[in-house]
This record gives sequence, structure tokens and C-alpha cells, in this order.
Amino acid sequence: MRRPQHQTLTRPDGSSASVPPKMEICGVFKSFQVQNKPLMVLQNINLQLHPGEFICLVGASGCGKSTLLNIAAGLETPSAGQVLVDGQAVQGPGSDRGMVFQGYTLYPWLTVANNIAFGLKLRKMRRNEIRERVSYYLDVVGLTPFSKAYPKQLSGGMKQRVAIARALANEPEVLLMDEPFGALDAQTKEQMQQFLLKLWEQTHVSVMMITHDVEEAIFVSQRVYVMSRSPGRIKLEAPINLPLDRDLEIKLSPEFVDIKREIIHALRDDG
Repeated sequence: MRRPQHQTLTRPDGSSASVPPKMEICGVFKSFQVQNKPLMVLQNINLQLHPGEFICLVGASGCGKSTLLNIAAGLETPSAGQVLVDGQAVQGPGSDRGMVFQGYTLYPWLTVANNIAFGLKLRKMRRNEIRERVSYYLDVVGLTPFSKAYPKQLSGGMKQRVAIARALANEPEVLLMDEPFGALDAQTKEQMQQFLLKLWEQTHVSVMMITHDVEEAIFVSQRVYVMSRSPGRIKLEAPINLPLDRDLEIKLSPEFVDIKREIIHALRDDG
């Protein structure tokens, strides 16, 4: 077993502390049988997600991003390697990891509040606890006035807010997001990017998100991992040295453009 790579954090008094990763993907390979032949999809993936950190993975379609996220969620088993959360090997899905998909995956017959409460009821939490937690996360995502609405009455951006609130209501250690804004129009997507960044600052949850949108990855994250085409490998780890308090104007800054150029060049170069 690989030893976790610790992150050095600076305390308010100026002293430092070594903190292990919240999630670590260690030497992960994944292959599928296609016409009785093995097809390698992921090759020796190693990455870390630190406590309270937001990272993104970008790569061309078919590079294995979603497969990697499913392995992190425990929905797929790696052919080799492992995923650790707080140093413990992931054996399958668990409440320590929340998942948000591109499709909203809401239950159309349930109200907004009951969609958010769904996982809490499965865990047999007390009614008053469920009510308090649902009320809190409705407020966090700005949907309290729509608590009794049904998904068909919501816009795409609002539906995705409900999906995020449902995942957060279970208070996971890690939030995994699979191109959550891919189906939205450009203006709504930018609004949701701002919303997600504020939500992350408010909740301090550790987030790993995959996207094919390079600007989105830079805007919301602290680090971006660039994946190569099949078999998917980590080609570049790009730190995002931008202020945490970001508005959309930052996308026009020279620093932002320089990071975007570096990532796009890495995506173009498949060598």
C-alpha cells in the first residue's frame, strides 16, 4: 500500500501542520473485455484530493474520466490499484461519498424537499432531524420558496441545485461531480459555476469534478488534472494560483488565460 502524500497547511498563528489526503487514487488501472480482448481504459492513475479542496479532471471524450469517477464512487472496481478515503480502502458505494451526475436524476413524483430528504429517509433518521437538515440545505442552495414544487416545474439550473443539495444533505466527506453543468446553456452554466464556488466556500466539502470545459475547471478549482486519450493517464497537474474569491471577470485576466493556454496545449499534445 502506498503511503498517503501529506499536504502542508498553514495555521492562523503561522505554524504548519501535515494533513493526509481526504481521498487518494493509487495506481489505478481499468480494462474492459471488448470482443474477448482487453481494452485498457485507465493506466496508472495517481492523484490526491486534500481536505476542503476542489479539484477538476479534464480530458477528451473517451479518456476514462467518468470511469475514474465511478471507481472513486465505488460503482466500478479497478482492475488494479485502489482508492482510499481517510486512509481506508473503498470497497463500494458509501455515505462518505456523494455523487452528482450530468442528468439531474431527480424523482419526478417527489417534491423538491422530498427529493433532498430521500437518502436521509433511507438512513432512517428521525423526522425532526430530516426536516431540519432539508430546511438547512434548501436555504443553502436558495430553493426554500420551491420546497413544495416538483422537478417538472423547475429550470435546468434549479434541478441541478436540488441534486447538489440532495448529495450534500447526506454530509459526505467527498462530493463527486460528473459534468454537472454539461446540459445547461452557456449563461446558466456560468451562473451555476458561481453558485458552486460560493457553495464550496460555505460548506468546505472536498470536491472532485470532471468536465470537458477547460474554463469551468480553472474557474472553480484549486488544481486541475489533465488526462490523455485512451488509455487515460494523468498528463499534467496544474495548480490554479488565482484568488479564492473569483468573479466571472477573472476569466479575462492574463493569469487565467495563461493557465488555460497551458492546459489546452497539454490536451492537444497526445504524445
